Amino acid sequence: MIKRFGVSIEKDLLEAFDKIIEEKGYNSRSEAIRDIIRDYIVKEKWNVKKENVVGSISLVYEHDVYGLADKLTDIQHHYHDVIISTLHVHFDEKNCLEVILVRGRVEKIKKLYDELSSLKWVRHTNISITDII
Repeated sequence: MIKRFGVSIEKDLLEAFDKIIEEKGYNSRSEAIRDIIRDYIVKEKWNVKKENVVGSISLVYEHDVYGLADKLTDIQHHYHDVIISTLHVHFDEKNCLEVILVRGRVEKIKKLYDELSSLKWVRHTNISITDII
């Protein structure tokens, strides 16, 4: 069911918004506003430990550091209940990318992310979460 509602907004803010939604190819303001609201709801879920989300954790690390791959694997085994799948990519002779798909409670996914991020020689980590809204 679709509900209509009115929004009061400053002219310059609306013009900037219209420019962005045109550049992105939205057919209407309503479509853009729905996407913005969905994104806001997902971001708020990230602040509630008991909420369930899905997403991905990406990390870049040096593969030739002794014991690092074993530590990464060991951590992932401790979180097998929230890990759906893992993709491993060799960037070059020295660096690897791992993408870990996750599903579960925010609290547990945050712990997994923090453990992976805090390892020495992990160069960069990123998390992206979403949900069906």
